[in-house]
Amino acid sequence: MEAQKPQESFRWGYSVFVLVLLAILGFIAVGIISLFVGVDVESLSGNVALIPVEGIILGSDDSGSLFETVASSQDIIELIEKADSNPGIKAIILRVNSPGGTGVASDEIATAVRKTNKTTVAWIREIGTSGAYWVASSADYVVANRISVTGSIGVIASYLEFPGLLEEYNVTYRRLVAGKYKDLGSPFREMTEEEKTIFQQDLDLMKDYFVSEVAKNRKMSRKDVEKAANGLFYLGSQAKELGLVDELGGKDEAIAYIEQKEGIEAEIVEYKTEKSLLEVLSGVMSKQSFFAGKGVGSAFLDKRYASTVSITT
Repeated sequence: MEAQKPQESFRWGYSVFVLVLLAILGFIAVGIISLFVGVDVESLSGNVALIPVEGIILGSDDSGSLFETVASSQDIIELIEKADSNPGIKAIILRVNSPGGTGVASDEIATAVRKTNKTTVAWIREIGTSGAYWVASSADYVVANRISVTGSIGVIASYLEFPGLLEEYNVTYRRLVAGKYKDLGSPFREMTEEEKTIFQQDLDLMKDYFVSEVAKNRKMSRKDVEKAANGLFYLGSQAKELGLVDELGGKDEAIAYIEQKEGIEAEIVEYKTEKSLLEVLSGVMSKQSFFAGKGVGSAFLDKRYASTVSITT
């Protein structure tokens, strides 16, 4: 077989280089165009806004894990407000598929839902636990799949200590603090009984807020909510028996409720935040750490110990 001539090899390599360069330039061009071109949800036709609440609920979408979907309270609230101000929108469906998130972000979304002048329905598809259930409970009507997972009303503190490991390797934790409780939750020493009491008081208070909000949203007695607020998650069918959801089903049932209540033929329009390519890329570039802990009150007591201490429900 005749060997490939150097000139032909050069031309082939040059062609590949040009194709790759064109692909990169096209990629960049799309990113630049996407900065100026977006979908204006208010201009879309439809009378029922479908707003997804999917992934970990956080204050913003740049504070989550690189490998997990984030439901940004900022984005969701903006969409709720746009739907509420649109006279053509008669109702809002929240499509919930989330394990929960931070207490503040969950409360912000729930408050925005309660403020709307539209009929609101929460549709729990596969999972709507903890902070996500807090959000769902704020809607006028809650529909859940019979084998979906919901509830999980309660708070848990995940705590890891390894002073024994340090001692085994002759490592000393030198405690220097300006403030008695400044290193509360440090994994390098054992927690004192007083600190455990403080921890427990905070957890109990957080649970109290959670229970109170659910009772108010669902128009249930606090006593009835307390029965379900043991930290367990429930299947949709069990949640209905407990009064945590109104109906078993899915999208069709949510639409049927709206059509009956509003006397309309529902036309669904999805409200969602369109991310530009540049935003996606910058988000990926900025992810340098992982966020752990799903649930209401997901917060780290001290960023220095973020990998070992978290509060979740």
